[in-house]
Amino acid sequence: MAHLRELRSRLTKAVLGIVLGTIIALVFYEPILNWLSEPYSEIRPELEAQGINTDLVLTGVGGAFTFQLKICLIAGVVMSSPIWLWQIWGFVLPALHRNEKKSAILLTGIGAPLFVAGAYGAYLVLPKAILLLIGFVPDGWGSLLTGAEYLNFVVRMVLVFGLAAEIPLVVTVLNRIGAVSAAQLAQFRPWTIITIFVFAAVATPTTDPLTMLFLAAPMTILYFVAEILARFSDRRRHRERSKLADDELSSLDD
Repeated sequence: MAHLRELRSRLTKAVLGIVLGTIIALVFYEPILNWLSEPYSEIRPELEAQGINTDLVLTGVGGAFTFQLKICLIAGVVMSSPIWLWQIWGFVLPALHRNEKKSAILLTGIGAPLFVAGAYGAYLVLPKAILLLIGFVPDGWGSLLTGAEYLNFVVRMVLVFGLAAEIPLVVTVLNRIGAVSAAQLAQFRPWTIITIFVFAAVATPTTDPLTMLFLAAPMTILYFVAEILARFSDRRRHRERSKLADDELSSLDD
């Protein structure tokens, strides 16, 4: 019951943090909206030069309210992430051993910047992606892009690029727990690279090779980095085992 009460308390604090972040986002709704629509505004002159008239529109009586609420809720979750992440850690960390706590904190400290870097990369490639997709509009036609469609497109790109940036972290964790070795990573490297490019082609909503390469190339480089880290980890593990006497080694480790 004590654990359940603590869980209820931490969930309440996390929800209150998200509500607070959403309220702050409502206050700064205009700057947030301008920041989100900047990639679209950046490519409008190029589309108009091609003879394509395009506009962002909101449909329905309550469309503007729903759109604003959705943006503020997403922004609130992002802004309040230190609060609800701390509540999650506060509930989980007491159950971990000292070494596990250090590893968890280290992984969080590395994973968060990687995700932010990937998300920022998605924001940089958004103008090119939007320009390419809207560029398929036939001559003499216009393009009306609803706010909901645009927001879903932006969120999808950010999540895909952000999660893709976590590749070295995932591979390193698998190596540390003994699931894969550096030799196995090197053996399956060609297939892994092919899988990365297939994932990039499917995950990116555009059909041009440039956007696919913008996602696949960093993923491949990060995989190589993870392979190098795994090689160092295997060498250190081998040195530690060599220091033990023969009767201290388990047959399962050989």
